[in-house]
Amino acid sequence: MSLRAFHILFIIASIGLTLMMAVWGGVTYGSDRGTGWHLVTAAGSVLTAGLLSVYAVRFIRKTREMGLR
Repeated sequence: MSLRAFHILFIIASIGLTLMMAVWGGVTYGSDRGTGWHLVTAAGSVLTAGLLSVYAVRFIRKTREMGLR
């Protein structure tokens, strides 16, 4: 596995983990013990997943321009 492929895999795993964190924060916020910080956690995780997605697309484009496939 190339370093590029490992990097892409790591980014995808990070996106998945941040989305799971968002779900956890949203579910906990909706429960009896939820606080505002759980909602902040969910929103921050969704934002982070979006930024990681943008980074992944830019990384893939940049490495293709460099001839790394």
